[in-house]
Amino acid sequence: MEVIGLPVVNITGALGGNQFEPSIAANELLPNIMCAVAVDTSTGPTLIGFYRSTDTGQTWSTTILTQPAGYAGAEAPTIDYTFPSTFIVTVHIFNGDNDGTIISYTSLDDGVTWTPAVFVNKGYGLIVHNDEPYIAVDRTPGSPYRGNAYVGYTPLATLASSIFLQRSLDQGTTWEIPSRISSPRGFHDRSAIAIGFTGEVYAGYITTGPDSPYALLRISYDGGATFQPPIQQQSTLIASVVPAPSPLPVTNYAFRVQTNLGLGADISNGTYSGTVYATWNDARNGYTDIFLCSSPDGLLWSDPVSITGAPAGSQNFFPSITVSPFTGTVRVIYYSNQIDGFLLDVFVAESFDGGATFTNRRLTTTSFNPNGNSPTPTVLIGDYITATTYAPDNLAAVWMATTPPTGKLDVYFGS
Repeated sequence: MEVIGLPVVNITGALGGNQFEPSIAANELLPNIMCAVAVDTSTGPTLIGFYRSTDTGQTWSTTILTQPAGYAGAEAPTIDYTFPSTFIVTVHIFNGDNDGTIISYTSLDDGVTWTPAVFVNKGYGLIVHNDEPYIAVDRTPGSPYRGNAYVGYTPLATLASSIFLQRSLDQGTTWEIPSRISSPRGFHDRSAIAIGFTGEVYAGYITTGPDSPYALLRISYDGGATFQPPIQQQSTLIASVVPAPSPLPVTNYAFRVQTNLGLGADISNGTYSGTVYATWNDARNGYTDIFLCSSPDGLLWSDPVSITGAPAGSQNFFPSITVSPFTGTVRVIYYSNQIDGFLLDVFVAESFDGGATFTNRRLTTTSFNPNGNSPTPTVLIGDYITATTYAPDNLAAVWMATTPPTGKLDVYFGS
């Protein structure tokens, strides 16, 4: 059963600057070992902070990943784990609006040391500005492609964007040429990737224009070599989407809210093994809430349902899904202002019956003002938070909060 009641830990409270957009991964074999990354300005520039715990998230060491020469900043890091002791990080590096480039780092010793950055795909000014990377590694016991690493990202252009995906067969040492997952004529933000029970690669995204917004999916059955349906056809429809307003319609909220897809797959041997889940924040009911669809195979999807139980009119956003590889438990963390109407908390929606029902509980112990110490409403609190599962069936979540006494943007851990 899940361990409930572990203390909430401020990972970055002793650091200067701000830390946000956290991502976390845990060693499935040694669950006391967890690694997290976030945007970190503690040394001045916007760089990538790396945080490591060897006691199941209760204490953390902190450092900065080495920035490649010739780039001024870095952001949007994500991290994942593969057997036995490998963690891979993907990052967007840049010079202002120019040179949007995707890089990766690999650690083969549970985050003790890291390889120099590897270039995944370089950017060129504002014409090709690769952004918003998301990494997933195949660690499915029944997959012939176990160990494959996949990174999705978005080459942004002035009037359009698309979703690209690249794979690595050698734990991030090299990356193959990209596959384009989406139409190049839509408006897209962050991609989503989940690995299925037999190694299927589910690559999804939300297109927010110029046509009606939809959550869409393409699937690879050959370890990311090819994707179905063919690119000249429409991707598989998950659901229609009503994007969250940005900023949300709350007095003194000025931070942006993207409408991004999250995907999870049940690779356990449990009752709901093989099920695929999709989640996103959606404003179809007149306020922003968290919706979820499920599918037995990624092809035919259930109707979207709210999973928060939050009061009508509250704002619920930035969902991150994790599906336990041990039991199939589904957990979705998210921000919500349901307690106060202005102050934010982090909640988790949990399902132990394949997404049929959800119960919700609060992870934060103190509600926080998203504007923190800022005398005016802040325009950015980050664009995502992250959940994962550690053995035997426990939530590990990281989020940004401006909780006193620091009042700055800090990364917190909770379960």
